[in-house]
Formats: sequence, structure tokens, C-alpha cells
Amino acid sequence: GHTAPKTKEMIKKAMGGVLLVDEAYYLYNAANDRDYGQESIEILLNVMENNQDDLVVAVAGYKDRMDKFFSYIPGMMSRIGNHIDFPNYTADELVKIAGVMSRDLEYDIDDDAFHTFKNYIEARMELPFFSNARTVRNAMDRARMNSAIRTFEKYAINGENGGECTVADLKNIASSDFQILLDDILNADTDKRIFA
Repeated sequence: GHTAPKTKEMIKKAMGGVLLVDEAYYLYNAANDRDYGQESIEILLNVMENNQDDLVVAVAGYKDRMDKFFSYIPGMMSRIGNHIDFPNYTADELVKIAGVMSRDLEYDIDDDAFHTFKNYIEARMELPFFSNARTVRNAMDRARMNSAIRTFEKYAINGENGGECTVADLKNIASSDFQILLDDILNADTDKRIFA
């Protein structure tokens, strides 16, 4: 009973502007007779038809899933005037994105670590559920954790430098931090494991 009011509330907020429905295919589940997303879709279709001059609706998602979504909801396809396919980033572009993320998080990636990260990204791109910059963000999160573990072991457990580390040590992401991710792919049974 909450679907219609929530949908109408979001549409009302977007009036005079743009309503972005990211991963729109999650609104509809063909296998579920009690799917409440259909109600949202019907409201949205009605608004798109009757308020064309007041609202721009953008639906986004992965192409294969969006094609399937449109096949289930033909009324949506006819109301969306422009379809834009954005290509995946290249491995080199994703490495640059990692560099920007690192800088924004105030981490420093060793020069040789970029090569290891690129190898990881190239291997990861071949696996299912690759998601461009989201995959990079997940990899950066894991590399930061690997860096923290490496730094803790080096200074707190092994007692190097009397157990004292520098700010540069804390901010460092080394090649070995990405190598763990790459080894995880290379040594895993990719038919049985889902990578984030």
C-alpha cells in the first residue's frame, strides 16, 4: 500500500526537472505476481504521457537488462525518445579513475602498483558482473584494507622502526595490495565464485 504514495511523492519532487530511475529493471519482476514495481511503472507511464512538458524521465541501467525491461513494458519503450549506449571504460581509463579515487581519499599509489592494478582490471573485466567504476571503487576499498593490514603487520606486529610508522606509510598503496586482488581472481574457481 506504500508504493503508489512513495512513487507519486518522488515524481512530485522531480516535477519541473529530471527524474532519474537508475537500474530501472529492478522495478519489474516478471517472475513475481505480487510485484509492487508494476504499480510504480503504471504511475510513471501515466505521468510521462500526461506531463511531457513538465518532467524529463531518464531510465538507466545495463544494456542487456534494460532491453529485457523494455520488452516486458512496451509502453515505456515508446515513451522514451532517446536511447544512449555508453561504452564500458577501457582498462587504461579505469586505472586513471583509480588514481583520482586514490587522490581524493588522500592515498598514494606506488608507480609500480598501477601496472598490477591494470592487470587486475583486465582480468576482472573478463568475469561476470563487471561494473566499471564501481568495480574500481570496490578494488580500491579492498586495496586500502590490504594496505592497512600490511602496515599493521609491518609495524605493530613485526615491530619495524620500533613500531612507529609515518603518515606516508599509512597513505601508501603498494603493488602487493593489488596483487592480492589479482591472485584472488587467478587462483579462484570463477565458475563458482562471484566477484564484486
